[in-house]
Amino acid sequence: MNNFKKINLTNEARQELHDQLGLTGAEISVNSLPAGTSIPFVHSHKQNEEIYAILEGEGSVVIDGENICIKAGDWVRISPSAKRQFFASKQSKLKYICIQVKANSLEGYTMTDAIVL
Repeated sequence: MNNFKKINLTNEARQELHDQLGLTGAEISVNSLPAGTSIPFVHSHKQNEEIYAILEGEGSVVIDGENICIKAGDWVRISPSAKRQFFASKQSKLKYICIQVKANSLEGYTMTDAIVL
């Protein structure tokens, strides 16, 4: 049995990786919005915070009514209850990764969870 799984992404507008990678502690999706478009709904979560890594382009995200400009290289963390919606700018597409994890569930991180062999 392998202790890892490797995949290669296609160019679909949205790819959820939980099934493809067999994820057990997070949900990860890779998303691409064409220029001038948006996620067609506002949403929030019951338990999961979201971490967004902006890979390409620029746009904005409205969080609880506040408009925040985003561009490649930016990272944004959003609390579960915050209402959010993403928009690509009229000039460029917006490509990003969304990592979803249960809020307050982190018990260890690289330095405290690692076992040096």
